[in-house]
Amino acid sequence: MNASAGGKLVPALATTIVGSYPQPDWLIDRDRLGAGLPPRIRLHDLWRIPAPWLADAQDAAVLGAISDQELAGVDIVGDGEMRRESYSNRLANALDGIDIDTPGQAMDRTGKLNAVPRVVGPIARRAPIDVAAAQFLRTRTSRLTKVTLPGPFTMAQQAQNDFYRDEESLALAYAAAVNEEVKALFATGIDIVQLDEPYLQARPEAARAYGLKAIARALEGVSGLTALHICFGYAHVHRGAAKPAGYAFLGELADSRIDIISIEAAQPRLDVGVLADLAGKTIMCGVIDLDDPAIEPAALVAERIRAALRFCPPDRLIVTQDCGMKYLSRDVAFAKLKATADGAHIVRTEIGAAAPQRLTA
Repeated sequence: MNASAGGKLVPALATTIVGSYPQPDWLIDRDRLGAGLPPRIRLHDLWRIPAPWLADAQDAAVLGAISDQELAGVDIVGDGEMRRESYSNRLANALDGIDIDTPGQAMDRTGKLNAVPRVVGPIARRAPIDVAAAQFLRTRTSRLTKVTLPGPFTMAQQAQNDFYRDEESLALAYAAAVNEEVKALFATGIDIVQLDEPYLQARPEAARAYGLKAIARALEGVSGLTALHICFGYAHVHRGAAKPAGYAFLGELADSRIDIISIEAAQPRLDVGVLADLAGKTIMCGVIDLDDPAIEPAALVAERIRAALRFCPPDRLIVTQDCGMKYLSRDVAFAKLKATADGAHIVRTEIGAAAPQRLTA
């Protein structure tokens, strides 16, 4: 495979953030944000900053997230999703075809009904959505950059479909809109665009029916380096519930258009032997348990990395956390970021992989 991240050099066992980072309390009402399920519709009243100054405040929060990542030693940085109330609702509600005023309902992966976008017409991307945010990120760091978007399959599962003949048609319509946004993001100079697709795991039968087809449409004609995050859900949301020890949908991604597969391995104590099924893909392996507020010693992180290296070579292994860090305190999140980087440094030194390399997939 010949995709490359802008020709920039990174160490083997490069580190990154999955996506979200804790938003400051002065920016958003974190108590309300953490009290319910991740919002699928827009909840503008969660923001503490009045609308005229909100964008500037979000810029400031992004700068803080970038600074924390760089200080922790992270190689591939993101904006921490500071401008979003949840990982999916910003893009999902910015498309044509959605009745913003009258939301629908859909069953969450926790088994609860949640207010969701209601699709009443053709889904279409009317304008750039995260392009300005990507440009801001790109010009504020010299490191490799990654931007996340909700994937088309997950958005279709998180919507009430009152227009398309079936879920597959809806997912493909979302995919066409995502495709336009992905291309625009790469045009800004962003190195990696990641699709978040947790519902591939949550709804494996539907995923097998049309999930890969939707992802292929979302990436049609895309030449940049792409990633896909698949997980068991935020630890905060599923607190107290045991996560599965294995994925119901994962090996199928070996045949997908995605270059990098991001998996959750630490909290569920995943048998990383499943990585053998993804030979040829670069793996973002979660080595940080976000359900445990204790900070993993770097030696423990290194042990988890060594386990993954039994099935994935160092030039195809990226070290990360299990999932987004949105619901952690900033102090804990930063310490876990640093543990990620410190653990990778230990193993990198052990295997003599200190020389930089081009990140490819």
